[in-house]
Amino acid sequence: MRRQIPLLLTFLTGVAIIIAFFIPHRPFNEVQDILIDWAIIITGFALLLGVHSLLRKHITHIQRKDSGWGFSLILTFFFIGVFVAGIISAFQYKGYSLTPGSSLYFVYDYMVIPLSATMFALLAFFIASAAYRAFRARRLNATLLLVAAVIVMLGRVPIAENAFFKFLTRFSDWFMFIPQMAAKRGIWIGIALGAFAMSLRIILGIERTYLQ
Repeated sequence: MRRQIPLLLTFLTGVAIIIAFFIPHRPFNEVQDILIDWAIIITGFALLLGVHSLLRKHITHIQRKDSGWGFSLILTFFFIGVFVAGIISAFQYKGYSLTPGSSLYFVYDYMVIPLSATMFALLAFFIASAAYRAFRARRLNATLLLVAAVIVMLGRVPIAENAFFKFLTRFSDWFMFIPQMAAKRGIWIGIALGAFAMSLRIILGIERTYLQ
């Protein structure tokens, strides 16, 4: 029964959401709102469980002094620090924690944003390395990719104001809005079909990995 009840609840919830999508009227839309509220509540409890599991794991690493326990110490320290800053900011600004001037806004503005910028700056080197390997013109596909990349890059950089570079700019715009958009839409269609197939597998009880 421990497996049948979650499968039954998943099936009923999925069917109710599908019906409410195609018939957005009472009582189906009210059932959808109730299910969405329950999903938000369950997500909140799942977030708390995830936070508890994360802290317990890293605190255990610190106590045992396993390999890399210093990183666990840094993560735990800053996690607690940001949590305390968020609670203080919420009390000071009546729930609006990210108000300019709050302690949480200070953490976000002077720590989170610079760290995010540093991470993306490091990613630029990995992207450049991957592009170098991908753009080796050894086969026809790689050659076409190299030519397209060069055209797009030259069209995005205003090197000179002459007819040739204006043509490259227009051709680059055409390339981005026609062939590139067609390929992107094909990818999105594939993603949508995959999500639809996985949703059906979950609703019908074929996919049961979430029960493990």
